[in-house]
Amino acid sequence: MSDKKTILYVEDNSDNRSLVRRVLEAEGYQLMEAPNADAALKLLEKGNPDLILMDINMPDMDGYTLTAKIRAMPAHTRVPIVAVTANVMRGDREKSLEAGCDGYIQKPIDIDNLPHQIERFMRNTNG
Repeated sequence: MSDKKTILYVEDNSDNRSLVRRVLEAEGYQLMEAPNADAALKLLEKGNPDLILMDINMPDMDGYTLTAKIRAMPAHTRVPIVAVTANVMRGDREKSLEAGCDGYIQKPIDIDNLPHQIERFMRNTNG
């Protein structure tokens, strides 16, 4: 069994997934990647990540709706979900939190700060 923490990154942009994968794998995290809501739900059927990074603006099903679906799944009610979004208008952060997200990271992602943000979310929600 690996000691690595697993992060599910739900993001429709492959360049964003690639960047975040490189940064977080270099920090010792294991990444599961989903390009859309359906792929994310299939991955969640197979396992329980330690944290979910949730893109908000995706085709088919947005991150708010997907977060609500995940929160309704008994096996995943306690998994921290962090919105990752370019939605930075007044009220967007609150909308993410109301949808069930535990935190909020603004795009463009600050890759120097991302590992510290992830560590803080893991620490604050997993004990």
